[in-house]
Amino acid sequence: MNSSVSAVDAVQGSQLLDDQQAIERIFEHIDNRTTDLGDTIWREPVEHYYSQERFDAEIALLRRLPVPFCPSAALPDIGSFIARTAAGTPLLVVRGNDGKVRAFINACRHRGMQVATGDGCARAFSCPYHAWTYNLEGELKGIPGRVGFADLDPGQHGLVEVGAGEKGGVVYVSQEGEVDETTLTNSLDYFTPEQELFEQQELNDEANWKLINETAQEGYHIKSLHKDSFYPYGLDNTTLVETYGANSRIIFPFRRIEKLRDLEAGERRLAGVATAVYHLFPNVSVAVLSKHTNFTVLEPVSPTQTKWVIYRLFNRQTGDSPITLEEAQRDARFVNDFGQDEDREAARAIQESITSRGNTHLTFGYFEKAIVNFHQHLSIHLDN
Repeated sequence: MNSSVSAVDAVQGSQLLDDQQAIERIFEHIDNRTTDLGDTIWREPVEHYYSQERFDAEIALLRRLPVPFCPSAALPDIGSFIARTAAGTPLLVVRGNDGKVRAFINACRHRGMQVATGDGCARAFSCPYHAWTYNLEGELKGIPGRVGFADLDPGQHGLVEVGAGEKGGVVYVSQEGEVDETTLTNSLDYFTPEQELFEQQELNDEANWKLINETAQEGYHIKSLHKDSFYPYGLDNTTLVETYGANSRIIFPFRRIEKLRDLEAGERRLAGVATAVYHLFPNVSVAVLSKHTNFTVLEPVSPTQTKWVIYRLFNRQTGDSPITLEEAQRDARFVNDFGQDEDREAARAIQESITSRGNTHLTFGYFEKAIVNFHQHLSIHLDN
């Protein structure tokens, strides 16, 4: 789990700032009491957070796009699989005998029952209803009582495959199209092969997925909402915001970044002195924290319900000392039990008031550049 490459430097081939450039800009903001600003104010109608029609359109979009499904580290071996619902569709994503990741609709071709649940490692998938069996490539290999299906062609009754691919340590799934280099033009390298999964978690909230999504995309609320959790260690409304296509990166510096001032520019690294949150359009984030990285999927369940699916990985680390499981778990508990819970409560509270006629729209200003970028691209995709 060691590497000489920092979490931010590992993003290759992009227009994002490297560590030294980002740190220099952070110091300029600290010294001048400024922050990165957008140039547009966005007003999002409140009905977009509870309308069934809007929700259905967003689900249709999530099925069309190549959406990050999980980190590659969650499927480490041949036979590793994850079965969960994405955009309302039960999916089975598995690493085949050839090492390739494939995605299938998780429905037996006999009577439609799901052939796998949860996650694990398997040599084949047998439907619990009538034991029709499929291999790791989704091919139908076993039908008990074959004589009862004399006219059925097994070659035409494999699991229905949908688009899947991998890039930069992330597995992408598209339910209605292919996943290849042409569809992943704004995908970066978010993980390295040595990063390992150490924990998974699922949460449920009574809030629209976009409200939760918005909480991690600005630092304007750090002092007011996180005054006893994040703020003692971080800076209020001092962030770097970079957009690349529909995606964004927000860097939240810690107060301890000041210790880098006395170092030569080439020796400065962001690892351990800032949190970098990559928003992967539409509903996924990769948050690089001090000791671990969260890969979070916000799965829309209904217009007012969201399921979180969180994968936690050990961080890359500069130096010779590896990050221990205890350190990574302690880092995760702090984020989960304090700041994340405060963000969740804020989203739930907004959802309760959203239909109260208190507002006709939610306003996102210059401090909320990444959120504006998200809504601009969401609007463009839904209009097409």
